[in-house]
Amino acid sequence: MSVSNGYQPVECATRTLLTRVLMSRDVVEVVFRDESGQIQHYHDVIRDLFSRAGEEFLLLGRGQLVRLDHVLMVNGYAIGQTGVA
Repeated sequence: MSVSNGYQPVECATRTLLTRVLMSRDVVEVVFRDESGQIQHYHDVIRDLFSRAGEEFLLLGRGQLVRLDHVLMVNGYAIGQTGVA
């Protein structure tokens, strides 16, 4: 299964949660689907959140860049998309 190339915006509550995690500098579990469609589980800090070309990303401490709409869970919290295309 491959990951969709079209960015799907995430809920405002998701950005709020991720901003809190970023500011805490705590190590968290991040579960996401990588570009090949495989589910990845990382334990790391979130180093940055940013937008580029209309897409939102998080940067993990180890340098892994993850598009926000590929994130499935953070510390057991399911991440939702707005459903807006």
